[in-house]
Amino acid sequence: MDSDNEKLILQEKKDAILKALGEIVLKHRKQQNKGINIFSYEYDIGNGLLSKLEKGQIDTKLTTLWKLANAFNYKCSDFVKLIEEKLPQDFDLYN
Repeated sequence: MDSDNEKLILQEKKDAILKALGEIVLKHRKQQNKGINIFSYEYDIGNGLLSKLEKGQIDTKLTTLWKLANAFNYKCSDFVKLIEEKLPQDFDLYN
């Protein structure tokens, strides 16, 4: 496998993680009946960042992931498990 192909596969896998995260964030925010501006203000997450996260367009810092988990009443580790559950059973970023 050539390097360009490996990079493409890795990017596709990263995109799958970001898509899963975005779907979870959007679903939980809507369950709280909060618009993006109110939610982002209450949890100190920029609304532009939040919008891009929900669309799966941007990666996030651990502290932002932690804030999101807390906003939805999850421990961070349990929130990550939600993301893992949206990915294929044998998902591995590098294999």
